[in-house]
Amino acid sequence: MKHIFLVMQQQTLLAQFVASVNSLSIAANRCGQRGMRNCCHRSNHSLIRQSNKKHRLSVCCQHRSFSNSPSITSSIAAQTKKKMAAEYKLKNITSLTDIQNFEKAESEVEGIEGAKVLVLRLYNEVHAISPRCTHYGAPLKIGVIQPDGQIRCPWHGACFNIRTGDVEDAPALNALHTFDVYEKDGGVYIQGEHDAIKAGQRNPNVACTSTVISPEKVVVIGGGSGTLGAVQTLRELGFKGTITIISSEPNLPLDRTKLSKALIADPKKVEIRPREWYQSASIDVIQNEATAVDFSKKVVSTKSGETFPYTKLVLATGGIPRRLPLPGFTELSNIFVLRFITDVQAILGALGEEKKNVVIIGSSFIGMEVGNALSKNHEVTIVGLEKVPLERVMGEEVGKTCQNLLEKSGVRFKMSASVDKATPSSSDPNKVGAVHLKDGTVLPADLVILGVGVRPATDFLKDNSVITLEKDGSLKTDESFAVPGLNGDVYAIGDIATYPYHGPGADPDGGTLTRIEHWNVAQNAGRGAARSIVHSLSSSQPLKSQTFIPIFWSAIGKQLRYCGSTAGGWDSLVLKGEPENEKFAAYYCKGQSVVAVTTMQTDPVMVKCVELLRRGNMPTKQEIEEGIDVLALGIPKNIRI
Repeated sequence: MKHIFLVMQQQTLLAQFVASVNSLSIAANRCGQRGMRNCCHRSNHSLIRQSNKKHRLSVCCQHRSFSNSPSITSSIAAQTKKKMAAEYKLKNITSLTDIQNFEKAESEVEGIEGAKVLVLRLYNEVHAISPRCTHYGAPLKIGVIQPDGQIRCPWHGACFNIRTGDVEDAPALNALHTFDVYEKDGGVYIQGEHDAIKAGQRNPNVACTSTVISPEKVVVIGGGSGTLGAVQTLRELGFKGTITIISSEPNLPLDRTKLSKALIADPKKVEIRPREWYQSASIDVIQNEATAVDFSKKVVSTKSGETFPYTKLVLATGGIPRRLPLPGFTELSNIFVLRFITDVQAILGALGEEKKNVVIIGSSFIGMEVGNALSKNHEVTIVGLEKVPLERVMGEEVGKTCQNLLEKSGVRFKMSASVDKATPSSSDPNKVGAVHLKDGTVLPADLVILGVGVRPATDFLKDNSVITLEKDGSLKTDESFAVPGLNGDVYAIGDIATYPYHGPGADPDGGTLTRIEHWNVAQNAGRGAARSIVHSLSSSQPLKSQTFIPIFWSAIGKQLRYCGSTAGGWDSLVLKGEPENEKFAAYYCKGQSVVAVTTMQTDPVMVKCVELLRRGNMPTKQEIEEGIDVLALGIPKNIRI
C-alpha cells in the first residue's frame, strides 16, 4: 500500500508539473502576443526546473499555477471555470460567414438581460469580445481593427488584444473578456460565464501576496496617471519585489482629467482604483513629499524624515500650476489654480450657491474646460493672449470653432489681451473684486481661476549634483524613459519627461525631444518604464521600446480629439468637414507630411489616423486636400516607428 501511495503521489506531482508548464507556455504566448516576449514568464521555466525537487513551483504573480506550495489551485480553478461557463445564443447574428474580414457585429445575448458582445473577423479568425471600451464605455463596434490583432477605442484610443482581451495601449486599465464563438443548429453561440458576459470587463491580475522572495525595490514618486500605469504593469508582468508609491496628494491616484472637465470634488468618485486594489497587489501608498534623492546610495528622502531605499526609481511627480507674478495676484484670496482635488474643493467652496462672476485667465485646455463646466450656472469670461483660444496648438481656424462653441453656452472672451493687475472687492479687501487688462478693460470677478500652464515638479532635484535638469525643469530620457547616466535604474515619466519622439515630422535619426503633458502619454510612459524594469531583471540586452502616438482629448461642450505631435513643427492645416457645425477633421502638415490630426464629431477618424501615423501609411497633404477618405484606407501590418 505504501508503494502504491508513493506512485500515486509521484503521478499527482507529475501532473501538477505538466499543468504548470502548460500554464506557463500559455502565459508566455500571451506575453508574446503583447510584444513582451522578454517578460518574466520566460525565466519561470527555469524556476520550475530548479524548484521541482522540493515540489515548490515559483511562478509570476499574473499567471502563477503554483506559488510556493504544491497546491493545484490553478488546475482546479481552470476546471471550475470550465464548469461555470455556459452556452448562450446571440440574438442578432445568425451566421458567422456574414461577417467579412475586419468587420464587426454587436449582438444581444439571449438569457442575460442587457448583455451584449461584439463579434469580429480577423482574416480566418472569428472572435467574440466585450463590446465596450473599459475606459469610458465607448462602443467598440465603431472602433478600428488592426491587422496585428488589436482593436482601438473610437473615443480616446485605448487598445485591446482581440484574442486575449488584454490592454495594449492607454488610457484603459481593465481588460476585455473574450469568449468562444461558434455556429450551431442554425444559430451563433458563445461560451462564457454569466457574470463575465454581464460585466463586460475584467480587472488585471495583480495579486501578489508575498514580496519577501525578491530583493528588488521599486519606488515611484508621484500619484498620477503615469504612476498607476507603472505599478499595474509591474505586477501584471510578474514583478515580485516591493512597490512603494510616495505621493504628496491626500488621495489615491485619480482620473485628473475629470477635475477640469466636471469639477468633481469627491475623491472617491474619481479615484481610479480603491485602496483594496493596492493592498491586494502588495503596493504601499505613502502620503508624503519627496524632498531629495541620493542617486549614489539609491535612497529617497521625504519631508517627514523617512527614507526609502530603491533598486529602481520612477519619477512621476507631474506638474506645478504656474501663477501670475502681478499686483494683486499674490496677496488676494479667491484666486485659484486647478490641479488637485483640493483645488476643486476650494473653487466650489468659493462659488457657493449663487451665480458668480468668474474670470478665467488662460485660453488653453484647462481654461476652456473649466469655462465650459461653469458656464451653466455662472457668468464666465475667459482672457487669452492669443487671437483665438487654443491657437498655438490647434491653429486659428480650429480655435475659432472652439470659441464659437463656448460662446453658444454664454461664455465671453477677451482675446489678444494682457492682464495688468487684480484689485480687491469693495465688500472684502482681502478678496479679489476685479481683473484689470492693459487695454483698460475692468472685468468684475468674484473669483479668478488661472489656467496659464504648468512647470515640471522637479524642485526637489534642482540642486542635485548627479543629474542636470533641462531649461524647463524637466528630465531628459531615452525611448524607454530611462534617465541617461544612471545605469537604467531611474526613469522619468509624464509631465517631467523630455523624451525622443519618433513619429511623423520628427527628426528621422534620433527623434525630436519633446515634453507632452497628456494623461494618455503619462500612462503609456509608465507602462513602458515598467516593461523596461522587468526586462532588465532577466536580460542584459536592451529592450526595444514600444513607440506610441500621443493622444489627448478635451470636453468643451463637444468632444475634441487629437493625435500625433507638432514637436517638429507644422506649416499648414487642411480643414475638412463642417467646422461651422462643430463637425470636422483638421490635418496638421509639415510639407506634404501629416504630423497630427484633431477631430470633432467624426469618430473614429482620429483613432484610424493613430494607426496610419504609427505605420507610416498616412495620406499626404495633397491627398487629404483632394478628398481621400482615411476611413476607407487599409491598415498595413508593419509598424514603422
